[in-house]
Amino acid sequence: MKTVLQINSSARVKRSHTRYLSDLFVQEWRCLRPEDPVIFREIGTEPPPPVSEFWIASAFTPPQDRTAAMRETLRLSDTLVDELVQADLIVLGAPMYNFGMPAQLKAYVDQIVRLGRTFTLDVSNEKQPYRPLLTGKRMVVITATGDAGYQPGGPLENLNHLDPHVRTVFAFIGITEIEFAGVGYDEFPDDRIERSLAAAEAKIRQLACVWAGGVPAFSDKSSGFNLTG
Repeated sequence: MKTVLQINSSARVKRSHTRYLSDLFVQEWRCLRPEDPVIFREIGTEPPPPVSEFWIASAFTPPQDRTAAMRETLRLSDTLVDELVQADLIVLGAPMYNFGMPAQLKAYVDQIVRLGRTFTLDVSNEKQPYRPLLTGKRMVVITATGDAGYQPGGPLENLNHLDPHVRTVFAFIGITEIEFAGVGYDEFPDDRIERSLAAAEAKIRQLACVWAGGVPAFSDKSSGFNLTG
């Protein structure tokens, strides 16, 4: 049995392509693995608070030395980290806002990159002082962009600060098996958005089936989307 963690970070609710595609992935997964538990975390409309000076002091204080106020300050952060620890598969809906991640997702990231919980630090090891603690997990990041061409090799690749940021942060804590899928032309009211959405749906269905153990892998060379079981 595998635990799925679904995270939505879009500020949109009814018109969100990342929500729709994230739900599609989870629905496909549940069809193949109905016994698997799914944890749902809403941060788009219920964002974590930004970290404060007291939060930072609390996080860097050894657990045995924390006051009641420190433990309360870290309570949500501990819950978010616990969800990641439980999860075998993370489904992250992450639209691109102004070339990067939504502020809600950045607030979430700051809450879950935690010394002693998701990574450790060995100051005596100058070459590799950091060690990730959340290895052995898979992640699919479902994106939506107003235009197209942000993929590797595309004309707008240099403006894509969303994918590298997400990949860097989660790799830092140990989640390195990450696939990206998404829809472009979000702001184009013509058939380009329809074609892009249909392609994203196909990729997401295929990835859910492959990771759930349902079908053989395939490779979409045009998009750089390589699926492995």
